[in-house]
Amino acid sequence: MESLDTVLAAHRAYLLGWNIGPVGGPDLATYRSDVPHPTLNGVLRVTGRTPQDALLEARQRLHGVPRVWWVGPDSDPGTADGLVSLGAVEFARLPIMTAVIDEAADEPAPAGLHIAETTDLAAFVRAYARVSGIPTDGVAATIEREKAFSGDGTVIRLAGRLDDGRVVGTAVAWLSHGLVTLYFVGTQPEQRRRGIGAAMTRAALRLASERGARTAALTSSPIGESVYRRLGFRPAGEFRVLTF
Repeated sequence: MESLDTVLAAHRAYLLGWNIGPVGGPDLATYRSDVPHPTLNGVLRVTGRTPQDALLEARQRLHGVPRVWWVGPDSDPGTADGLVSLGAVEFARLPIMTAVIDEAADEPAPAGLHIAETTDLAAFVRAYARVSGIPTDGVAATIEREKAFSGDGTVIRLAGRLDDGRVVGTAVAWLSHGLVTLYFVGTQPEQRRRGIGAAMTRAALRLASERGARTAALTSSPIGESVYRRLGFRPAGEFRVLTF
């Protein structure tokens, strides 16, 4: 099992793949996609900076876009509370979960669901945008950023389609730093409670295993945590996610 530091480094590498702005150094690492969606613009970590100084510079770099601040175990202790005291708002605490791929529970795909890698970025983005809360007027920008994605690793996009070709499930498998990290695992609202999300996750793990990964990681929303626990994921840390 890779260390939490490695998991966090892979997470930073993925989000930096969206970046078109200044990255900064390890003391204040930021990414900016210009997609109007908070989690696609933000601060990845801060070390050796006062919260006041870091907040001022982060606001300058990310001015004009919705953004978040990921305060995880790779940021200085007290960072989240310091930012909150300066007016940032904490809106979520998200578990960082990991699993040994070979020990993950199996999850067959529901009848009529076909999961495969996809290069149809328009359909793929439209599907995950609807689930993730990316506004309609931000979909075109998201497609362009997916086309231009460039990170220290390999991104694999999986689409779950029904027999009629509709994309009802999505998952991004990010292979970096010797492990796979999952993003945009989602199911269209009218297709939920059929096991599609679990099947998408398991398909991503199988694919990653074929490509040499032994550890999987993800950041879970409250709605998905029970599904990931059933598959074998366990908490390894936590992000406090703030808006500012």
